[in-house]
Amino acid sequence: MLKKLFTSGARVKLLEIFLLNPDGEFFIRELTRRLDEQINSIRRELTNLKSCGLLKSRVKNRKKFYVVNKNFIFFHELRSIVLKEARGLDDLAKRIQKLGDVDLLVLSGIFLEKESPTDLFTVGNINKEDIDNMLSEFTEGQSAPVRMSVMSREDFLYRLKIRDKFVMETLRDPENLIAVNKLEKQIEDR
Repeated sequence: MLKKLFTSGARVKLLEIFLLNPDGEFFIRELTRRLDEQINSIRRELTNLKSCGLLKSRVKNRKKFYVVNKNFIFFHELRSIVLKEARGLDDLAKRIQKLGDVDLLVLSGIFLEKESPTDLFTVGNINKEDIDNMLSEFTEGQSAPVRMSVMSREDFLYRLKIRDKFVMETLRDPENLIAVNKLEKQIEDR
């Protein structure tokens, strides 16, 4: 899918490596080896990504290192797209939707490799045990269990109305991935 959105295969590979490793620093030769691409195409795409503001560079030990610019205006959106593609999160969201009537689905924590009070936040008419059973095969081999929060639509709207800290922080965290949102209007009104 990303290759259809972004025409250059080298650019897609670079986006994946930088957006999946937002704290990593990489130099050109390292990238050519890791991505199995020609040095000229890597150099050209790094220049393009730097000129649009997604990447920054610095020289260290006579090597030019590139790092993703987390302040780039579309950083979180691009990272969300790459994470969905790379980790099969789109498939996970579709499978969860088939388990019941899902109004809101937010992925965080273990799915995005970040610290978060919950890994999966679901609003709607859905059985927590069904999600748990489905997740057991999806997260096989994970050392920690998936932390889930499941709420009814009514409970969520009440918590939204009183500006519940957990709900507000989950919705406002720009790193969280909102996979399903049928309550967009209600959320925007708050």
